[in-house]
Amino acid sequence: MNNYVFTPAPQAAVPVRGGARHYAVSRIFCVGRNYAAHAREMGSDPDREPPFYFSKTPIDLVMSGATVPYPLGSQNYHYEMELVIAIGRPTFRAEPEQALESVWGYACGLDMTRRDLQIKAREAGRPWDFGKDFEQSAVMSALVPASEIGHPASGAIQLSVNGQVKQSADLRDLIWSVPEVVANLSQYYHLQPGDLIYTGTPEGVGPIKPGDVLAGRIEGVGEIALTIGEPE
Repeated sequence: MNNYVFTPAPQAAVPVRGGARHYAVSRIFCVGRNYAAHAREMGSDPDREPPFYFSKTPIDLVMSGATVPYPLGSQNYHYEMELVIAIGRPTFRAEPEQALESVWGYACGLDMTRRDLQIKAREAGRPWDFGKDFEQSAVMSALVPASEIGHPASGAIQLSVNGQVKQSADLRDLIWSVPEVVANLSQYYHLQPGDLIYTGTPEGVGPIKPGDVLAGRIEGVGEIALTIGEPE
């Protein structure tokens, strides 16, 4: 017996590759414009000022291989291929030299974006929530433990749409590396197991339409796939 007014939503979780285990998700942080070439294509001048973040909610999660409907309220729906970090231990005010000790594993991710709504909000000086935080906008592959693959500091990151390569870069191109991102974010939050961090996307983002099939990969980490369905 409990005293909830409504039955709580199921715990958001991501499968761990190669077994029956799952990683319970509590928060999703995303790094904005963390590849120089993508920053330029979005109209910004990249430099090494402190990184900035936005967030998605765990209800946004959807697993690789899904078909998701073209989202509500948008006419300019974009893909963004990313490396995802999964935190595995409490972390607060970490230094970059120790930050990798906090990382449990990695995955491929797609930060799906209602670009028209994001740009409209940006031009008005408003938060990006409508453009970034919406249902089925945080796509993920299965997590791979760092104990199995180490901590990838380089390696190809690529995304194709209908078999045509759209994004192609290397993890070494990140403006802020994985340990730097974890260390910086831990200056503002008590990071905990269950926290995911999308680390930013390379250049080549663009619009997609119903019927498009997305296929991405990160060397040494895994693969991800998504099909775009008709609007609801």
